[in-house]
Amino acid sequence: MVEQNLLLLLVLTPFVSSLLAATLPVGSRNAETWLAGLTMVVELVILVVLYPSVAEGGRILGTFDWASSIGLDLTFRIDGFAWLFMVLVAGIGLLVLLYARYYMAPEDPVPRLYSFLLAFAGSMAGLVLSGNIIMLVVFWELTSLISFLLIGYWYRKQESRDGARMALVVTATGGLCLMVAMILIGQIVGSYQLDDVLTAGTKLTEHRLYPVVLILFLLGAFTKSAQFPFHFWLPNAMAAPTPVSSYLHSATMVKAGVFILLRFQPALGGTDAWFQFVTGAGLVTMLMGAFVALFKHDLKGLLAYSTISHLGLITALAGIGTPLAMIAAIFHIVNHAVFKASLFMAAGIIDHETGTRDMRRLSGLSRSMPVTAALAIIASAAMAGVPLLNGFLSKEMFFEATYLWNNGSPLDNAAPYVAVCASAFSAAYSLRFIATVFFGPPATDLPHPPHEPPALMRLPVFLLAGACLFIGIMPQAALGDWLESASMAILGPDLPHFSLKVWHGLNPALVMSLIATGLGILIYLSSRRWIDRGEEGLRLLRRLDFGRGFEQGLQLLSQTLPRRFLRVISAPGLQSQLRVMVLMGMAAAYFALGPLDWNIPLPQIGSRELVFALLWVIGGACALGAAWQAKYHRFAALILMSGAGLVTCTTFVWLSAPDLAVTQLLVEIATTALLLLGLRWLPKRNEEIAGDDNLRSRVRRFRDLLIALGCGTGMTAIALAVLLTRPGNSVGDWFLRHSYVEGGGTNVVNVILVDFRAFDTFGEIAVLAIVGLTVYALLRRFRPAPESVARPRPQHEAEEQALEAYLFVPAILMQWLFAPIIAIAAYLFFRGHDLPGGGFAAGVTFAIGLLLQYAATNVRWVEARLTILPVRWMGTGLLIAAAVGAGSWIFGAPFLTTHYQYLDLPLIGKVPASTAMLFDLGVFSLVVGAIVLMLIAIAHQSLRVAPRSRPSDTEREG
Repeated sequence: MVEQNLLLLLVLTPFVSSLLAATLPVGSRNAETWLAGLTMVVELVILVVLYPSVAEGGRILGTFDWASSIGLDLTFRIDGFAWLFMVLVAGIGLLVLLYARYYMAPEDPVPRLYSFLLAFAGSMAGLVLSGNIIMLVVFWELTSLISFLLIGYWYRKQESRDGARMALVVTATGGLCLMVAMILIGQIVGSYQLDDVLTAGTKLTEHRLYPVVLILFLLGAFTKSAQFPFHFWLPNAMAAPTPVSSYLHSATMVKAGVFILLRFQPALGGTDAWFQFVTGAGLVTMLMGAFVALFKHDLKGLLAYSTISHLGLITALAGIGTPLAMIAAIFHIVNHAVFKASLFMAAGIIDHETGTRDMRRLSGLSRSMPVTAALAIIASAAMAGVPLLNGFLSKEMFFEATYLWNNGSPLDNAAPYVAVCASAFSAAYSLRFIATVFFGPPATDLPHPPHEPPALMRLPVFLLAGACLFIGIMPQAALGDWLESASMAILGPDLPHFSLKVWHGLNPALVMSLIATGLGILIYLSSRRWIDRGEEGLRLLRRLDFGRGFEQGLQLLSQTLPRRFLRVISAPGLQSQLRVMVLMGMAAAYFALGPLDWNIPLPQIGSRELVFALLWVIGGACALGAAWQAKYHRFAALILMSGAGLVTCTTFVWLSAPDLAVTQLLVEIATTALLLLGLRWLPKRNEEIAGDDNLRSRVRRFRDLLIALGCGTGMTAIALAVLLTRPGNSVGDWFLRHSYVEGGGTNVVNVILVDFRAFDTFGEIAVLAIVGLTVYALLRRFRPAPESVARPRPQHEAEEQALEAYLFVPAILMQWLFAPIIAIAAYLFFRGHDLPGGGFAAGVTFAIGLLLQYAATNVRWVEARLTILPVRWMGTGLLIAAAVGAGSWIFGAPFLTTHYQYLDLPLIGKVPASTAMLFDLGVFSLVVGAIVLMLIAIAHQSLRVAPRSRPSDTEREG
């Protein structure tokens, strides 16, 4: 149990620290650095504690109930491979956070950066430790979202916004493909648990859907790990701050793609399709990235394409899939993370101290920055695969994996040659980085005179460069046990023998390495003239940059095609557009429901049914009259609409649904009152258009009548079919049996709303709050047109006195009704759990009382005596509802689990008490706040016609 809780802490701790970091003030980088650094130290300490349990093939599994009925649980799982990956996430994350402390300026919004970095680390932890493949995809998409925020950190720069958008679109689209693939895998295997999927064996690879699953899975992995042809987003992500680039390229984000390739290779690999797609894409990406990197002038651009190349190397190893290739892939993930993080930090130091990353302006920095130069040279040599450095060892293993016979296909035969060629370009761009930046004459046109950075800013680079040397000289002592544990987690206990030694004798892998290094030197020396000509002179580079094609495709999908489609289907005016939508909905319903058997037995018709039909004849007449009168008299149309609403209310009573009847009646009153307040501000009708009763107008109205009748008839048929063909035992019978036993109430409808389906109700009141705020935000900017129908103003004092006398009695009556209405609201609230009523009905009733006061008297007069702060009412309602739901966690129960019992009160006796009543109180408060907020928005329009005075407390709250 302790280990399971530690697993949960590994995922949750970065997210909690992220929230704390976001609250820190801007201006000091120390508090957030300590917070983030301690978070990463805690992560590393937990990993140290867990290592004995995952060594030699062990694993830890922690499952927390979530949605067990559909096979979805919060499952976290750590083995040797996940442990090693988490060490990279936390270890390099700690160094990046320390580096960011000195790279960022005090006036930068550093808390936001640290908050995003910590959330990014938490997302990677969730992805790596997920034991459920659906949960893995959730964290996968979360990394895409947070990387969008990190890449767009300098959001005022166009290149940052463009790079962030490109990264999000590409990786999130791949994530959607991965989601579909995981759903299909779960259906094929019969489980969404990662352990079950990894042990599925041939059940996946021999299934008829395997090609579809493989393509969707690889689309997700290739987009995240920037494999060709999806590589273009990664160089554009260089608009992010250098600490972000260092973290993203070394231990997170792009490594997630190769992580799932290696993780799922035992389940999806071992087929010709896997070899052809994965190895082919990896080799092409490796060669292309290395070639383009050679001609890049921006330091981060060169390192970005080198990352693409090395990701292609790891992908090719995953595609080969032999035990040696898998071990080499894991080994190179670690090596690449170490030297690439140090190189990005060194590039950031150069940019920070000189003011430029343009290699055409940099030269001779070894004189002014000797320590930084030495560290960067070590990391660059490791990237090139120079002996006695860590990159040399994993690249030798890569050469050996490509040299050995795999399947004899043309791709397999070409793999060693492509590997040597790509490694030659890798050596060439590494040599160019060293020779151009650190040697040669001193630079003369730098924005700032170069000098060494603070020692603590250089410390992370020093530690990583030292790790390159330590692993390269003593690989077995540095990484042997960890690599063995990680390899056993992928390949199983029957791990083939491998040796991490510097010297294996003169073998083909060493010869290939020497050839690649020699060719790299020749390529650099012979291509310096081409490089000096600049990127603009190389047509191939422009063809390999798919970023322009992406932008054109995005513009085509987001602007050109929608505009053309809109021109085809759109029509002028809101009414015409609604007509198109309704017709499309009718057509979709016809094609979906047309093939069904509609032989529905009709009920027997008696006198009771005839009376009910007569009732709806009245309701239909009111509806038709409202539609007709809307052309001539809006007030009459509103009265007729209310008549149709009352018929609906009577229908609910007729069909024994008193709760619905009460709610319908109250909502009808509230909406009618709000519409009455708003009618004054509608523009005046054009009498000529209103009186135009020609043939064209009649045809249009008749057409709309037919559409309305078609929709209404269709909905009636669907409702009738559901009612007459439902099974004998429905879910309603279950609610009837369990309402009192499990919910403590006899009003089944209210028990469903505040107990059985309280989470739905919580979501609905949240939506109501959003609607209320939206209506207010729209109406507060609304200014009545001069020709709108404002309240008539008396022209003479005598007329004004007569009007006041005429309105005196209704105003007094409405004021006297306020107290009885409040009493009715309380009555409905307290009886709601056992009789028709509840928090929603009580809230609407309370709001109606306030509506009457606004309608009968002056707005200022009401607000001077009744201070209602609607936003606070809404916020209080949401907080009460959420607190009631979260309170169940204290007792180990799911969210919004209710408790009820009878209380023995003095002089009263036993009374029922339930936590659902507190939840209903939250509903009541929010409903009152939302309706009053909309009321304030409408009522205060009258104040904007006259000169404004000091706003009241209620208006300021709105």
